[in-house]
Amino acid sequence: MSRRWVNWAIAQIEADFQRSADTHLIKLELPCLAEIDLYLKDESTHPTGSLKHRLARSLFLYGLSNGWITEGTPIIESSSGSTAVSEAYFARLLGLPFIAVMPHSTAQKKIRQIEFYGGQCHLVEPSQIYVESERLAREMSGHYMDQFTYAERATDWRGNNNIANSIFNQMEHERFPIPRYVVMSPGTGGTSATIGRYIRYQKLDTELCVVDPDNSVFYDYYLQGDATIRVDCSSRIEGIGRPRVEPSFIPGVVDLMRQIPDAASVATVHWLEQVLGRKTGASTGTNLYGALQLASEMARRGESGSIVTLICDSGERYLDSYYDSNWIDANIGDIQPYLAKLEAFTQTGELK
Repeated sequence: MSRRWVNWAIAQIEADFQRSADTHLIKLELPCLAEIDLYLKDESTHPTGSLKHRLARSLFLYGLSNGWITEGTPIIESSSGSTAVSEAYFARLLGLPFIAVMPHSTAQKKIRQIEFYGGQCHLVEPSQIYVESERLAREMSGHYMDQFTYAERATDWRGNNNIANSIFNQMEHERFPIPRYVVMSPGTGGTSATIGRYIRYQKLDTELCVVDPDNSVFYDYYLQGDATIRVDCSSRIEGIGRPRVEPSFIPGVVDLMRQIPDAASVATVHWLEQVLGRKTGASTGTNLYGALQLASEMARRGESGSIVTLICDSGERYLDSYYDSNWIDANIGDIQPYLAKLEAFTQTGELK
């Protein structure tokens, strides 16, 4: 192993980090919730446009520090898109070949972004992404990043400007500085593990609520504790939900879980566009619908406080899916009942 090259590579990633500002914490103005403040941590402003930029940086540093990545090592990842976009960015930064093993259904905008950064896209059936990634890494003498295994351990959850540390620092001067809830949806489970561990380590009263989409096993695993649970179909909310229990999902750091219907997730991003003036990805809708449910329940109990959730990525990546009415009709179904619920919420603060 060339220590000189590894030292250089780590320095490149650290320099890139220093050039990047922290992401914004946006307060949603919701007059219907006079005593509850709701915030969105906007992870779409990272250089590669999503929450996964943090994960990709951590995975590269982890691989370099473990001696798994050296000069010229091909990088292979199984991903529905956003992690692969971010990893392609860092692979280009270090001059390494990159291949993303992705489902055929991945948004074309994400594929184009990976290729823009010099990566290759290997499209397969969703059930084949793991075995194909392992095969390619083996045959190319490359490194399989395996975000689903290493996401929870590659990030320093005690501090070091992780996302939890950033959220709580940014909340310090707000009306309710310690959130009642932080709401997060699981893709790898790494971000929820980081947030949940940080909350406990800092001895905070905040509860972590994890929200899962349809066609995902995390919710049932949380309730039943059966790690062998599988589903035969893939999540329709890109970036979150898995057909199997991933090693990075740590149920012990989760205080409560909810399952959010896909129609509710998609309706919520359309509702949010009217409130915020911006398009976001459907995983943001999953996060926000869960946060609005909690806010409604707090208001019903006469409680005050704050809730923080995430904008995971921009909706500009999904103009041909979550923002296309024909695609929604064919793949998600009728979102009008949830749009009506959200409109009523805007007036009353009740989400029934």
